[in-house]
Amino acid sequence: MTGRNRSSLLSSTLTVNTEKWPIMPSYLSKLEVEAILHNGDLRALREAVAEWEPSEIAALIDQLQERDDAVLFRVLPREQAAAVFEYLPHEKQEALIETLANERERLADLLNTLAPDDRTAFLEELPGEVTQRLLNLLNPKEREAAVRLLGYPEESVGRLMTTDYVAIRPDWTIEQALRHIRRFGKDSETINVIYVVERGFRLVDDLRIREIILAAPDAEVRSIMGEMFVALRATDDRETAVRVFREHDRMALPVTDSDGVLLGIVTIDDVLAVAEEEATEDIQKLGGLEALDEPYVRTPFWTLIKKRARWLIVLFVGEMLTATAMGYFEDEIARAVVLALFVPLIISSGGNSGSQAASLIIRALAVGEVTLRDWWLVMRREVLSGLALGGILGSVGFLRISIWGAFLGAYGEHWLLIGLTVACSLVGVVLWGTLAGSMLPFVMKRLGADPAASSAPFVATLVDITGLVIYFTVAALLLRGTLL
Repeated sequence: MTGRNRSSLLSSTLTVNTEKWPIMPSYLSKLEVEAILHNGDLRALREAVAEWEPSEIAALIDQLQERDDAVLFRVLPREQAAAVFEYLPHEKQEALIETLANERERLADLLNTLAPDDRTAFLEELPGEVTQRLLNLLNPKEREAAVRLLGYPEESVGRLMTTDYVAIRPDWTIEQALRHIRRFGKDSETINVIYVVERGFRLVDDLRIREIILAAPDAEVRSIMGEMFVALRATDDRETAVRVFREHDRMALPVTDSDGVLLGIVTIDDVLAVAEEEATEDIQKLGGLEALDEPYVRTPFWTLIKKRARWLIVLFVGEMLTATAMGYFEDEIARAVVLALFVPLIISSGGNSGSQAASLIIRALAVGEVTLRDWWLVMRREVLSGLALGGILGSVGFLRISIWGAFLGAYGEHWLLIGLTVACSLVGVVLWGTLAGSMLPFVMKRLGADPAASSAPFVATLVDITGLVIYFTVAALLLRGTLL
């Protein structure tokens, strides 16, 4: 249905003053649908959204008030309702399921129609007793598939896969294969790739649909097989799936067990969702807070405070050690107060360089650009980078002190030694910052922790403390007998 036809359909239900509402069509559609809801014309409502994309209807349902969203969802045909449900936020999904609790048949239809991977993603977030109650509504075939998928470890590929795919035999003719695809393809998650299995469902190849369509009808499937395919294991981590999809540029990948038996497939849409979730989690950890379990606007206020406060307390206690280090060099500061002027300059430079290095390496580890075995290569590069960056900042610092000291007399008669002290300290602190920032992610990865946990604020706090030690040690060596 075109936008013009839809507007004609709605004209009998709602008249909109476009001069009063000079707004986007999406907002206008929301107003129209709300008006139909309030008038109780459910037939017009169903026809109004009949040609909308599932994502558009889901966005509209998410904006509607609680009673209205359930009414709109109820009027959707079964297949359309299942497609829309997959796009809804988890909280809205739960609310709709609760609303449909007394409509057992409607709820069972919805759950049985959902794609296995999307149903698993929904069920795994629910309390155990609720999940069991919903599993009991599934037909035997769908219940078996749901229980099997939920049985895989959390964060594993098994939780992402769907059992809706098309498989053919290598001894079939192309014509037989095409008949099979026409018969069962409508229920498949995708028919871009067709899987070839032997007896016992052992995977032997995957074929692009165009290879099958372009082959001679009387040729056997094995005649177009290359037996060069990439597969995931059901127990693989989700991040492995993201990496393999990126490396091989695939729209779908088969999932097998340890014996090569085809269990299901994972499609690109699920992997993109995982990639977004993992990237969001890493960015939040890099910012120095615990990863949020829900979107920011849906996270309860006190949960947000708790997630942020823990790391802030840790970092605050760490910064207290900076004051301890300052106290240890109290005599040097008392004799040469001018040294205190450059403390913020020194420690911020070290913290910034450490944060840069940590961000680079954490991301490189996440996307597979480097592995644990590359730590020595990374260390060599960061030593050279630290020396170069420290030399650049040291030169800038020395130039600034020299100009102020020579022409303004800002730092007394020993301005040259002070400039050398700051320059040498910057080289040492920046070098240490880059080393600490680049090596901490490797240490965390080796210990089995998330490298993102060695967040930029944590690296900065560590370098702040050690930077003071480096600075005052260099000052003690270069200024002994003059200012100290």
